Amino acid sequence: MTQAYFYQDPYAKMITAVVTAVVATEAGSSVYFDRTIFYPLGGGQPGDTGVIHFNEQTVAITDTRKDPKLNIQHITNAALEALPPIGTTVTLELDWARRHKHMQMHTAMHLLGALIDAPVTGGQVGVDKSRLDFDIGDLQLDKGALTEQLNHMIVSGTDLTFEWVAEAVLDAQPDLVRTMSVAPPRGAGDIRMVRIPGIDYQPCGGTHVQSLSEISPLIVSKIENKGRQNRRVHLVFA
Repeated sequence: MTQAYFYQDPYAKMITAVVTAVVATEAGSSVYFDRTIFYPLGGGQPGDTGVIHFNEQTVAITDTRKDPKLNIQHITNAALEALPPIGTTVTLELDWARRHKHMQMHTAMHLLGALIDAPVTGGQVGVDKSRLDFDIGDLQLDKGALTEQLNHMIVSGTDLTFEWVAEAVLDAQPDLVRTMSVAPPRGAGDIRMVRIPGIDYQPCGGTHVQSLSEISPLIVSKIENKGRQNRRVHLVFA
């Protein structure tokens, strides 16, 4: 299984890695490495993009996914013969500007989920805009008030902490799982928990900022009616 180095250091922009497999696909080919800083699509967060450097050559990584065996697949548009062979040591370079925006937005969505006391039924992290869907019942939402509360949390500069707990711990406390549509990542025995002290504590496999002070100012730009009780709340950078 690929070592997910982005958990050890989510701020690593470059890393050396060894090619463990190359696979032809309909659109090009995919590469696997012994370790990676590229986050794979999951939990509403897009897969990372970037570049592979090897032998004075470069190949663009256009997406990152996780395969059924939990190995991380780096997708390219290149032909199989253009990729480094198995055993080659390469340098992986992340599109850091894109990733850091995803980190900011993902953490901001946890803040939004903490502000709105309702189950989350869906969500999508984006570079410039994101959304969360809520089953709100009779709860009334106000864009201006939510925007003010979000930015108040951001300027607090609270630091996040991360820990891994046994799946049995989460099974014993199912109320910790706010997101109905995306199950916490399971299968490895432990589940990653993200804590924003005094604000939120949730299972999450995504990448996050270290401090709320890293998040650029945000605006709740729109609240859409997506059914009798479902509301879609849109976030954008100010």
